[in-house]
Amino acid sequence: MAGWERKQTDTDKGIVIPDNWPGYPLDLFTFPEHYSEDLDCVYIPHGVIMDRTERLARNIMEDLGDHDIVVLCVLKGGYQFCADLVDCIKVLCRNSNKTLPMRVDFIRLKSYLNDQSTPDLHIEGAENLSGLSGKNVLIVEAIVDTGKTMKTLLDHVEAFRPKMIKVAGLLVKRVPSGTGYLPDYVGFEISNRFVVGYALDYNEYFRDLNHICVISDRGKQKYKI
Repeated sequence: MAGWERKQTDTDKGIVIPDNWPGYPLDLFTFPEHYSEDLDCVYIPHGVIMDRTERLARNIMEDLGDHDIVVLCVLKGGYQFCADLVDCIKVLCRNSNKTLPMRVDFIRLKSYLNDQSTPDLHIEGAENLSGLSGKNVLIVEAIVDTGKTMKTLLDHVEAFRPKMIKVAGLLVKRVPSGTGYLPDYVGFEISNRFVVGYALDYNEYFRDLNHICVISDRGKQKYKI
């Protein structure tokens, strides 16, 4: 895709979207009419998300195939990515000489107020993770920005003594305050813009948007709490 860079490194950073990427005009795509004045652009179209997710599923299958895993979905923003990733892995299992038996569990994190990450991290479901002991765990998260939330979650999960932990993140943000943490499997590396859609929300709105979009200032004001 014009203007996008694909970096090949030992640690896969995914598709790197540069800071000057303007996104696509809204009128090139379909989206719910009630968001017509709440978005600046389509940042990553749904079809591109799905193609990249399929590639991540193949990478995971190559690395973890023939091992039982527990997929730990981080709610709420990660539910769509997790569902599509699991579906892609299931397709590969049906058409490959490898198999990847999976069970899916859920955990909910909340660290945002409006468009700002807060130091207070609320974890729901952490007390029910005793079943991870001795298991291979794949944490699936929609977005990693500073990396602090993910590191806190990893500390929680490690306390249950799993055999192995891998992390798949659809989006990794380049932020000045970042810790440098990078998931094992990355969909896209993006600039420090507030994005919504594909289950990513702004105060619970925009989860019903298929594409990943940049929210407008009007949208932030409209749904601010």
